[in-house]
Amino acid sequence: MRVLLTGHRGYLGSVMAPCLLAAGHDVVGLDSGLFAGCILGPDSAEVPSIRADIRDVTPSHLVGFDAVIHLAALSNDPLGSLAPEITFDINHHASVHLARLAKDAGVQRFLYASTCSVYGSAGEDLVTESAPLRPLTPYAESKVRVEEDVTAIADSGFSPVFLRNATAFGFSPCLRADIVLNNLVGVAMLTGTVRVLSDGTPWRPLVHARDIAAAFCAALVAPVDVIHCRAYNVGTEDNNVTVAQIAEAAATAVPNSTVDVTGETGPDPRSYRVDFSAIRTALEGYVPQWTVVAGAVELYENYVRWGLTEELFTTRFTRLAHLRALQTAGRLDASLRFQRVGAGRD
Repeated sequence: MRVLLTGHRGYLGSVMAPCLLAAGHDVVGLDSGLFAGCILGPDSAEVPSIRADIRDVTPSHLVGFDAVIHLAALSNDPLGSLAPEITFDINHHASVHLARLAKDAGVQRFLYASTCSVYGSAGEDLVTESAPLRPLTPYAESKVRVEEDVTAIADSGFSPVFLRNATAFGFSPCLRADIVLNNLVGVAMLTGTVRVLSDGTPWRPLVHARDIAAAFCAALVAPVDVIHCRAYNVGTEDNNVTVAQIAEAAATAVPNSTVDVTGETGPDPRSYRVDFSAIRTALEGYVPQWTVVAGAVELYENYVRWGLTEELFTTRFTRLAHLRALQTAGRLDASLRFQRVGAGRD
């Protein structure tokens, strides 16, 4: 199958591209290059690619593809709160425009990376895909809007599926240090203490980046009549954990580190536990492999192996800090577009 993978040089994309290649697909990437230099260790497998901002995609970019896997987004709640209009421009409007262009170009499958954070504060009960959507951030709200708008254009020739990923963790060549487990393992390694500023009680569903990639690979070839216009939570109930438990996993992985739950910011309103049974039923054979503890160990081993430093951790691998550095250097304008860089094939 010929697949266009947006955001292929990002945290998830740099794990997913090799997965798709291993499954025998013909993969072309599309990426603006915002995080192209945020690499720790060896880069992922190279694929032919298009250098373009998702807001600037044209009909010619979509011709000849059987499927689009759409990962490209501003995936950062602090950035979304700081500049919600840019978040909606990229994550919502550009995503829906991409879907419409794909449909017009005859692309049959559209796999969209949504998020379990659409459930917001859902309490103690396990939430299924039919639960009310209560997004608490511009990032989560943008995902809800895309699901609604792309559903509206689905038909017999254009089949979207919405994969609501749990909070990602695990090592990726294009590292992110600003997601919870990756962050806490780094803090433990660099300081010896895992500091939790909340009270540690909120629930989080976690899923390894490789298990997300496996879900997309399975959905890509699943029978259309099974998954057409459906939403699926991506993860496993075993990885529904509290923030305090995530901190303990980080401390377990990093020798001689301790946990300090300060509670100084109070309880986090984002708390939810997720039911993942639907995806196991729909995608036969799909079972996530990674536990939180195993992911914490993997992160620590790779941080040590590839020489993670505090400077890299807090700048290059923290999305908001990296984007601000690009703006300060004059490489990005206020709308997060590259200055003096045109779109074209790499």
